[in-house]
Amino acid sequence: MAEFVTKRVGLAVLLGAGFSKWAAGLPVATELFDFKVEPFGVREEGKLKLVRLLKAAWDAEHAGGTAEQFIAHALEEPQQFCGAVLWYIVRRLSEPYVWTERHAGKWRRHVLMIDENRRLDRPGVARARDFLVGLGHDVTGVVTTNYDLLVEYALGTRLFNYGRRGEVLSGRGAYPLSQWRNPVALAGPISVAKLHGSISWDSNGRYTDGRRGLTGNALIVAPTPEKTPPAALAGVWELAGRILRGSSRLLVFGFAFNPYDKALLSHLAKHGRGLEAVMLLDINPNLDRAKQVWPHTEVRALPPPPEGKAELAEWLALRATPTAI
Repeated sequence: MAEFVTKRVGLAVLLGAGFSKWAAGLPVATELFDFKVEPFGVREEGKLKLVRLLKAAWDAEHAGGTAEQFIAHALEEPQQFCGAVLWYIVRRLSEPYVWTERHAGKWRRHVLMIDENRRLDRPGVARARDFLVGLGHDVTGVVTTNYDLLVEYALGTRLFNYGRRGEVLSGRGAYPLSQWRNPVALAGPISVAKLHGSISWDSNGRYTDGRRGLTGNALIVAPTPEKTPPAALAGVWELAGRILRGSSRLLVFGFAFNPYDKALLSHLAKHGRGLEAVMLLDINPNLDRAKQVWPHTEVRALPPPPEGKAELAEWLALRATPTAI
């Protein structure tokens, strides 16, 4: 009689804008220019007004145009206009994690630190944490096109890394018990590859908070058609490839499979050739495009939790498959 043992298999996770929408109500591309930003001071008021005027003028000449097309147009404009649009994008995605309080006689702004003591009280963080931690211990890594900090807030530095455990981030620890003496290091086992950059990164390094979401000087790939990743993100794309190659299953949450993201889709196809199964979590899953990316892989779809929670649990349980010896 054959004896069966359990073969452990890796699970990779691919998160798109739909995940941040589901967890925290952050806008997807079609909702990005809703201007739900509370400006702080005259300077930000001026930037917000400028972006409103630019968007209104563009919309008047491009009926039916998309947000991605507007952003591509803005990036070709002089720095004043281009910079204002880039500032708005990262500022909008940072908005739920920025707050103002009075200290030492002045109104000051704070941006949520990755290890912020109160982070689980901020929009979507607890929901994202429950989902990601609930996937179990077989997660080989998270690949995401999102540059918000929802994944980092959800996991904290004890659960994730950017490809190298022990990497020290620039900046201080969690406010209000922050200090500079003890460095903040990424000690977690889950690798996170942010293919389009992060609002906590710039050309000089990676930081303990999303302050670049206030200045707009973040290392990101703006949401435009035909996005091309900068050389500065080459290592991140390599990490994403390693995560996919080390996994037999892939859980895709809220990823659009936009056909104009040719470089990204090609990367997913190349490094995901060994995948045995792909599960899409989406309110409107694009099964056909997913099957084009992974034509030799079983691709299924479920609605996001709570509707698809039970069926997702069953699929996740299949990660441990009996193997005869």
